[in-house]
Amino acid sequence: MPLLSLTTTTFPHFPSLSFLPNTSLISSPTPRLARLSLRAKIAESDKGEPSNGAASSSSSILWFKHDLRVDDHPGLIAAASNSQSLLPLYVFDHRILSRFSEEMQEMVLFAVEDLRKSLKELGLDLMIRFGSAENVIQDLVKEVKATNVYAEEEVEYDVRVIMDVVRETLEKVYSEERSARLVLWQTPFYDIKTLKDLPASHDDFQKLQFSITSPAPPPTLPSAKLELDWGPLPTFDVLKEFMNKNGCNPQKGWNLIKEMSAESILQKKLRKPDKSNRNDLSVRRTPRKQVDKSGFVTQKGNIVGGGTNTVLNALAAYLRYLEGTARDDWQEVHEQVRNAETRDGASFTALFGPALCLGIISRRRVHYEAITYEKDRNAGFLSPFGYSAVTIGAAADAVCSMEWYWLMCLKSLASYDGRYSIQIWRWKSHLIQYTVSGHEGPAILLVHGFGAFLEHYRDNIYGIAEGGNRVWALTILGFGKSEKPNTVYTEVMWAELLRDFIVEVVGEPVHLVGNSIGGYIVAIAACFWHALVKSIVLINSAGNVIPGYSFVPLTKERQTSGASWLGARLLLFFLRLRLKDIMKSYYPTKPERVDDWLVNEMLRASYDPGVPVVLESIFSFNLSIPLNFLLEGIEEKVLIIQGMKDPISDSKSKLAMLKEHCAGVAIKELDAGHCPHDELPEDVNSMICEWVASVQSKLPAESLSQI
Repeated sequence: MPLLSLTTTTFPHFPSLSFLPNTSLISSPTPRLARLSLRAKIAESDKGEPSNGAASSSSSILWFKHDLRVDDHPGLIAAASNSQSLLPLYVFDHRILSRFSEEMQEMVLFAVEDLRKSLKELGLDLMIRFGSAENVIQDLVKEVKATNVYAEEEVEYDVRVIMDVVRETLEKVYSEERSARLVLWQTPFYDIKTLKDLPASHDDFQKLQFSITSPAPPPTLPSAKLELDWGPLPTFDVLKEFMNKNGCNPQKGWNLIKEMSAESILQKKLRKPDKSNRNDLSVRRTPRKQVDKSGFVTQKGNIVGGGTNTVLNALAAYLRYLEGTARDDWQEVHEQVRNAETRDGASFTALFGPALCLGIISRRRVHYEAITYEKDRNAGFLSPFGYSAVTIGAAADAVCSMEWYWLMCLKSLASYDGRYSIQIWRWKSHLIQYTVSGHEGPAILLVHGFGAFLEHYRDNIYGIAEGGNRVWALTILGFGKSEKPNTVYTEVMWAELLRDFIVEVVGEPVHLVGNSIGGYIVAIAACFWHALVKSIVLINSAGNVIPGYSFVPLTKERQTSGASWLGARLLLFFLRLRLKDIMKSYYPTKPERVDDWLVNEMLRASYDPGVPVVLESIFSFNLSIPLNFLLEGIEEKVLIIQGMKDPISDSKSKLAMLKEHCAGVAIKELDAGHCPHDELPEDVNSMICEWVASVQSKLPAESLSQI
């Protein structure tokens, strides 16, 4: 059953609202969400009878989560329009906050503080509570006799589960002879009426030329009309203590593992002194000068935070980077732009991505400010030849891209076709798609190769799960329907993504399976964070064996160039033109496996915003860390599955080198090409299941008890 009914789902012009019906996300990952426009108010009561405008005379709760602002807030407008009494609420729920780094949690405090201040200026206050959202909201619904709880719609699986628990809890709380309702809202970016209007391809989407809606100012708010305990804003130390007491990670010390960067571990392995990397935003080099009206409010001070006005001020400085300034607060932004500009425009996501993730500022407010400034620079006109400044283009393109991927995630959740239950995970403010199959047995994580996606394991996910395993497959950043932000993509960055996915989503050590570049990424993850990995399976892995290597190159700063910019676009043109022929050469034994579905999905992904940037990474890959170095110490836990007809490598020579210089690895040969898992799925599934069972049988009892 789809998460959203494509026949009933609509995106009203402003704002977009929906009610959660009586379907459970926990029992089924695909509840149906019925849409409702603002003007319709409440269309039906729980019994299916018209409410006759009862909502307009009710008390409502507005639950803030990732929408920490009053500017351009459709939910606030809807709640104010339909309620005589309104209670704004923020819940410090450890399940929601545990998804964030400590720096992001610190940002939450600044944003909530500013949100309370902004609401007071509008005649209201913000109630602050600690605990599980469902319990807090249930108690408040009873106390204020609320009939509606307004909340922003989410795509992340963990948050959707929490919201579904809230809905189920509300059904048990009766107010004015009916249960309270969870009313979902969205911020409409494009003027789209329904998900049916969203094409699969971004190229087709652009041809439709949907207009972008304008942001809205804060509304006039009704009072709470009740004497309430609004609750104090905690300090950062109090928040950390709360999070430590309610930690839900089953593995002790895993949060420390997440803080260990790949470069620092490699330096430690090579016994070289740690050196600061200016692209590592988690490293503070020198104490910052305190600047009045600074937008860098956290202790690390590398990302824009604070309240909405603070972020807007930093955005104004960012957009005007080329103008220069004498203002200290704007000079600070310009300095951070230079530090974060690893490639043209990459600084915007690096600096403003977290604030957008927390909803301190809306995507369409950013677009509005960027376009307004662009018009100011061009006598009121927009040029058809691009933006007049890199920062303007970076901001406008980034939020349009973010919106596209958000809509694609929403549609992926809505158009569940029975093949895979798509779930969404947010990594460093970016949306990642994944799926999971199986209810018991060892945990296995499948990692695809360059240009592919989780569905490339289309006949492996269920096949391996049916062998008595729990199987996860994800689409890594930059591919498939996962987000493709403007950043420099590296094999080390993808390895860190795998590390965080294992810690945050899987929650226990896994057997890692990787194809092509995915195999090399898997090897890096196993080498650097071996506590997270039980074994690895490398399927036609990238990377070389270098006998007698005298040193291992450290990860270097990756800068793109004009040559890589041009090369990526020429390569993209060539791939689109010859994709089917290229893919068939990778499947020499069963070329019929290169069917229309596989080719069309790859072509679809090639038109997504950000794809040329991902392709530029091909020209800056550093695969010089030898496979034999990465496999040292884990050889007994490595299975090599090699398609012997691989057209892009000499399989016989590679296997000979692995046998000679990686003692203890198990090797399986197949009459297949570069992608044996998809060309001969039954054979590969059998090999993986047998391998995992063998490794599991040799593990100590205490490691098995963690499952």
